[in-house]
Amino acid sequence: MVHQPSSQSRLSPSSDTEDMAEMSKVLAPRLAYFAGVARTEHVTRAAQEMNVPQSTLSRSMARLEQDLGVDLFARHGRTVSLTPAGRTFLASVERALAEVERAAEEVRADADPTTGKVAFGFLHTMGAETVPGLLHAFRADHPRVRFSLVQNYGEAMLERLRAGELDLCLTSPVPDAPDLVARRLDEQKLRLVVPADHSLAGRRRIRLAEAADETFVTLEPGYGLRRITDDLCKEAGFKPRIAFEGEEAETLRGLVAAGLGVALLPPPAVPRPGVVELTVTAPRAAREIGVAWLEGRPDTPPVAAFKKFLLSRRGSLLPT
Repeated sequence: MVHQPSSQSRLSPSSDTEDMAEMSKVLAPRLAYFAGVARTEHVTRAAQEMNVPQSTLSRSMARLEQDLGVDLFARHGRTVSLTPAGRTFLASVERALAEVERAAEEVRADADPTTGKVAFGFLHTMGAETVPGLLHAFRADHPRVRFSLVQNYGEAMLERLRAGELDLCLTSPVPDAPDLVARRLDEQKLRLVVPADHSLAGRRRIRLAEAADETFVTLEPGYGLRRITDDLCKEAGFKPRIAFEGEEAETLRGLVAAGLGVALLPPPAVPRPGVVELTVTAPRAAREIGVAWLEGRPDTPPVAAFKKFLLSRRGSLLPT
């Protein structure tokens, strides 16, 4: 027996999505029309207030009732009144329309060139001095632009960038990914931080290979600085023995001050007692700092202004 294919085609997920999008395009104006008619209880008056043909409004109400399978209005000549079902439906429609209007106002406000918002992510080590200085300088010309600030490690920020939760982020290493745009802005020297009573504390410079037998404290795997530490030690000919892993550079400095190991770290915002910071002469110990954003994502005016500002700070991003 040969089975004939059904004349009714099965909807694919993509066609379901297209149907929902088409329904949303039609339903949204119908709800606004319904609220207008319910408010005036007069189709002609509602059509005049909303500047649509009366015939369009009448057809829209009829189709809405047909789709819902209930009568929303009782007709009395040229006037109408809500049925009990109509009153119940109106309460939800008014809440929905108010929420849509609130969301529209919010996104318009965020995109305002003068008072809009920038969602900006940056490394923990940039938070004490670098980012406050940048924001202070930017707001000299854009005093009312608002910022949503996020401190995190590099990979987590890039995930939030891809999710649309951030507009821009300062990170290291500078990412190289097809879905991102990244620009190098500056370079930051890394130092070998040792306890003040360490045998190396009397030195000013050191080759990293001389620390091969030391115990290290580092950031956790996934942090850009941890990857740089591992790579520099490998280049120096050894794999570091790691005693502690943390989430913030200043916590690591505290561990070093307590004599629990040595660490490769960027300069502190404020000198920390109990440690000595040595210049690493070989291999070249530095990390690149860059700004990244999502490829192809249009910028609002405040985001475009802040991006232009950051790019203008190439070579002078970090405090001297």
